[in-house]
Amino acid sequence: MDTIASLFSFITTPVSWVIVQFHKVYGAIFGPDTGWAWGLSIVSLVILIRICLIPLFVKQIKATRAMQTLQPEMKKIQERYKNDKQRQSEEMMKLYKETGTNPLSSCLPILAQSPFFFALYHVLNGIANGDTIGVINDSLLESAQKAHIFGAPLAAKFTDSASDLVSFDASLTNVRIVTAIMIIMMSASQFFTQRQLMTKNVDTSVKTPFMQQQKMLMYVFPVMFAVFGINFPVGVLVYWLTTNVWTMGQQMYVIRNNPTPGSKAQAAYLERLYKHVTHHGKTRSRGERAIVKAIVAKGRERNDAERKFINGLTKVGFAAQADGTVIKSEAQAAAQAEDGTPTSAAAAKRQQPKRQSKSQRQSTAPAKGAEETISLSKSDEPEDAKPSGGAGTAKQAAPKSGSGGRSKAQSGQRKGGPQRPKSPSKK
Repeated sequence: MDTIASLFSFITTPVSWVIVQFHKVYGAIFGPDTGWAWGLSIVSLVILIRICLIPLFVKQIKATRAMQTLQPEMKKIQERYKNDKQRQSEEMMKLYKETGTNPLSSCLPILAQSPFFFALYHVLNGIANGDTIGVINDSLLESAQKAHIFGAPLAAKFTDSASDLVSFDASLTNVRIVTAIMIIMMSASQFFTQRQLMTKNVDTSVKTPFMQQQKMLMYVFPVMFAVFGINFPVGVLVYWLTTNVWTMGQQMYVIRNNPTPGSKAQAAYLERLYKHVTHHGKTRSRGERAIVKAIVAKGRERNDAERKFINGLTKVGFAAQADGTVIKSEAQAAAQAEDGTPTSAAAAKRQQPKRQSKSQRQSTAPAKGAEETISLSKSDEPEDAKPSGGAGTAKQAAPKSGSGGRSKAQSGQRKGGPQRPKSPSKK
């Protein structure tokens, strides 16, 4: 580990200088020899580094989404040239070049943090061994060795023995408890960050090997942090726990405000955006306009959540424009001008009645047929069958029997005049 850290010795001096500057500020508040002064100096170093890495984080998001989009095409190339690895690699590189993606871009923040991480480890290891390093002189070294975070020295490790902690004036129990809690928190934050990415911000409509790799990393990374964490000084655990919490919060913000298309996070985001647009009648930020613009540009290639969003706006009288803005449609404006009804009422007025399904139409058909039969049977009754008294009563008796009248109508006989002769049966 010392060999690896020595490779990054060129950055040890800047890292130690930044820690010392923060220590001067916090030392004036909490005291120069306290764990709060040194611990907060490390936390501030992490925040400063992560702020500087935000542009790389944005590139990482774009690269990750581009790789997710290319997964179906990559799978086709792998299946097509599964027996020719060289041609497969050439086609992959061609695909990356055509789409402008770089697989290494998703690793940029981790790679950029590595020099600072190893430099900080080298500084804290020097404090543990009593060596001055960078701008940390003898007085600062003595102050750092006295600093305790919840009873654990800044340079102590989980694997240290009781004899190793005598010089730090600390007990083995305190060191083991504090380091164990920090290792568990560090692993848990890493697991939650990865799980949040898998469950909320992954396109569920596409099943690719990339998703399986991410799922595997969700369990592998926390185990790696736990294994390596027992060899990290308390100061490094503070650094790594802080950067994990920062990553988790940063990712939560991205998932909420700029989700991956086709993910559960996008469906929740578009639902919130729909409520805001229908209430205020416009999009409120540049990010929202960019998302609406991308949805409009997709056309028929929209996913279910995007189609639901566009159709919902149309139903209440709004139209999404190509530039990402949302305006009232002309038909809606005209309807409001005519009757003065609000948007929702006018939209409800124009709704068509629901069409019945085939089974519903079939279930209502027999009832209609029965009504027609009854009406026909009444209309087919001869007028002289009605009781009128007098001499015609004897003639009315035969036709009045309902079965006889209906049987004649059913047999095809005409009401009056000559009857149609029956055709002879062919044998």
